[in-house]
Amino acid sequence: MRTIGVTMGDAAGVGPEIALMAFKQGRFPERGILIGDLDILEHCNRRLDLGVPLHRADSLDEFRPNRLSVHDMGLLPVDRLQVGEVSEASGRAALQYVEFAARRALEGQLAAMVTLPMNKEATRLTHPGFSGHTGFIAALCGTDRYAMTLATDRLLISHVSTHVSLREAIESLDTARVLDVIAMTDEAARRLGRDRRIAVMGLNPHAGEGGAFGREDSDIIAPAVARARRDGIDAVGPLPPDTVFRSALAGGFGAVVCMYHDQGHIPMKTIAFDEAVNVTIGLPIVRTSVDHGTAFDIAWQGVASTTSFINACRLAEQLAVTR
Repeated sequence: MRTIGVTMGDAAGVGPEIALMAFKQGRFPERGILIGDLDILEHCNRRLDLGVPLHRADSLDEFRPNRLSVHDMGLLPVDRLQVGEVSEASGRAALQYVEFAARRALEGQLAAMVTLPMNKEATRLTHPGFSGHTGFIAALCGTDRYAMTLATDRLLISHVSTHVSLREAIESLDTARVLDVIAMTDEAARRLGRDRRIAVMGLNPHAGEGGAFGREDSDIIAPAVARARRDGIDAVGPLPPDTVFRSALAGGFGAVVCMYHDQGHIPMKTIAFDEAVNVTIGLPIVRTSVDHGTAFDIAWQGVASTTSFINACRLAEQLAVTR
């Protein structure tokens, strides 16, 4: 297994402490390197009295026994850190950690990258068009064929659209895109050894009810499902959105394809807020992430959960092996 790169996230949030606490718990990847600012990590380490031994690595494959290897980007001085606040300096640095890791993954120096949370508002102070990790990393990879998937041990939830307005999500709905997300979801389920039965969610109430509540379901989504089935994918739909997750959680499906952000995020964050992992499917690299934000309200208090991060690392290692 080659190196797993972990980006520190926005220093003003919970990213630094999650990485440190996961290492202290013995749950940081064995061949993992933390990409961020060593001064910030040492400051967090002292402030929370964690006692994690840190090592400044000179290369991405340099590890020391019982020490957390850090690739020091040297971007954010401690005197510019504003814990729990939106900051231009920390937002800019967080994006640079991600860009560095993505480029090293594309070059083959990293087997996978795991991202700790960034704050979109902070990052947009220097990069106004920034909408999130997923699109930014995909652009670096030179692809527009990708999708956001939320994963737990029980279920994969993929999204046709994510960080756009609801109006844009509806107006841009396209049969080819729906088919592509179904196919990428099937491939992800295969690589992870999961149940490959896929529920494809409708857009409108009751999946349009025969056109009574809109024709997007019958005219756009249904043809994509039919084509996927002809291609040998075990997809069913479009199904009424209000009952899909009940069926999936009862064991009827291993994955769900949703049409827009909140169709998938609301149920997933209700049933598995501290456990879910964000995976970008379709990329030429492996990228996973925690499924939560920077949590400025509890940052640097030593109370943030490490569960999602630990799951993200475990999934990254698994995907790196099956590439």
